[in-house]
Amino acid sequence: MKRKNIALLLEYDGSRYDGWQRQGNTDNTIQGKLEKILEKMTGVCQEIHGSGRTDAGVHAAGQVANIHLDTDMDEKEVQNYLNRYLPEDIRVLQARVVPERFHSRLWAKEKTYTYYIDMDEKSSVFRRKYVYALGKRLDVNAMQQAAGYLVGTHDFAGFSSNKNKKKSTVRTIKDIRLQVSGSSLTVTMTGDGFLYNMARILAGTLIETGLGKRTPDSVKDVLESGDRQAAGFMAPAKGLFLESVAYEPEIFLLNKGDGETVR
Repeated sequence: MKRKNIALLLEYDGSRYDGWQRQGNTDNTIQGKLEKILEKMTGVCQEIHGSGRTDAGVHAAGQVANIHLDTDMDEKEVQNYLNRYLPEDIRVLQARVVPERFHSRLWAKEKTYTYYIDMDEKSSVFRRKYVYALGKRLDVNAMQQAAGYLVGTHDFAGFSSNKNKKKSTVRTIKDIRLQVSGSSLTVTMTGDGFLYNMARILAGTLIETGLGKRTPDSVKDVLESGDRQAAGFMAPAKGLFLESVAYEPEIFLLNKGDGETVR
């Protein structure tokens, strides 16, 4: 029986889960569900490592995780076994054998999150679990101006709920893109990493800017002060998706959907 390090590309609807990370007070997590099935498959308790800890209610279209297994199964057999027993709101899109040292979180170079906002008076009943039903029009130009101040390398302490001051809060945001389609607005954020609740607080701050509750320049004050109270509200979890995780050098290909590649 050969030991393998297998990387998984996952999608999940986070609506009914208490986030990614396994916790002592609940077994209703994405990690917990996966580990329970892996234990059933191998007969041994297994620990799976995710690229990031999505919050309760947050969704993923391209989460990456890895697991070291002693198994004679090949990648496709592992993928099929997991999908056979996983609940319908968690799916393994791809499985790949990767180098022994690969770690989905430590090797990640970039992550992309998308926040979905519905500006219509009433959201579609089919999308209501996956968007923030704001019900108000936003000044996208003002939001784009504020987003411009956030791009680059900054101390994002003011945009995080993490009270641990020992770890660095410096991150690099590569790009923030805003796209309007009818009454829908998407905010796509790409960076080398995101602090605890950072993506949702960035989204909330941009929303407040679009509502005229703060000026675009105000985000510079948050960056300089590091004061969480000076930033915007934390946008609801249901509008947030972990879209993809990028790795460099390209050690494996995980094809997401119809040709889009997670690296």
